[in-house]
Amino acid sequence: MKALNTLQKGHLRFFCALILLSQIVQAENFRVGLVLDKGGKDDKSFNSAAYLGATKAQKELGIDLKYVEASDTNAIENLHRSFAKKDFNLIIGIGFAQVDAVKKIAEQFPTKNFAIVDGEINAKNVKSLLFEEQEGSYLVGALAAMKSPSGKIGFIGGMDIPLIRRFAVGYEAGIKKIKLDAKLTTNFIGVSSEAWNNPAKAKELALSQYNSGVEVIFVAAGASGSGIFDAAEEKKKLAIGVDSNQNWIKPGFILTSMLKRVDIAVYDTIKEARDGHFAAGTNRFGLKSKGIDYAVDQYNEKLISAEQKSQLEKLKEQIISGKIVVPDYYKQNSKPTK
Repeated sequence: MKALNTLQKGHLRFFCALILLSQIVQAENFRVGLVLDKGGKDDKSFNSAAYLGATKAQKELGIDLKYVEASDTNAIENLHRSFAKKDFNLIIGIGFAQVDAVKKIAEQFPTKNFAIVDGEINAKNVKSLLFEEQEGSYLVGALAAMKSPSGKIGFIGGMDIPLIRRFAVGYEAGIKKIKLDAKLTTNFIGVSSEAWNNPAKAKELALSQYNSGVEVIFVAAGASGSGIFDAAEEKKKLAIGVDSNQNWIKPGFILTSMLKRVDIAVYDTIKEARDGHFAAGTNRFGLKSKGIDYAVDQYNEKLISAEQKSQLEKLKEQIISGKIVVPDYYKQNSKPTK
């Protein structure tokens, strides 16, 4: 009987070892291609967050990761096609500019899985990862109003597109919640993809706003944001970061950062796909799911009083409960269906 038990235990250990080995091999063979936009993995913003989530998956899940940075919009389609042809299991596009390319390549390679951040594609092999940017923008707008004695507040967007207008509309609503007579000055860096990587122009716009009396500027402009942070430090004024936690870049001058947890969305999508649970469709991330938030850490905690933090948390709860409905640029400007 003892010999039989020993044999059974030996078989159990053997099968457990086989399962573990199978999982390791599966992870090592699972290939993920990440297509970043022109801002690149070092933009300290949107792309950096996506890269962080992917590299976390590489470290913790053991997947095979390769990333590329699109030199321009025209290169995106070929980058996705190259990944699909090389037997990558999951291909992730970062940014609305990749919608057309992902849609086209996903149709050509129906057995491959794709994901896209900030774009919505209705296909059986595409997962769309969308964020409620207006909710986080509302909160940082409220904070900007709390920190601005004069009520002169600024917003600088990258490319003038509906997505960035969505940030601006939510931001203004938050400002008006706290200070109804506040004046918002809005600028956009450009109308092409170059706007995401033009810190010189961003700084010029920020200096103009600060010189006109603006006390706080919220930036939603990718890598261009560094120019606004430089201007804030130079003028001893405040700026608000976006996407990833940018508080550390200019401690004491960045009031907070509107967090858009692209890192979590990318990591979770990779894990689901690697585990065989990939599901096409649209995932939306907002305050309720903690996919959107604002950042408080050692770099900015002295800039936000306990009373202000408490007020922000109450506003957050009211948005989550539906008591406050934040205006959404997409809905305000949607075309009526016939």
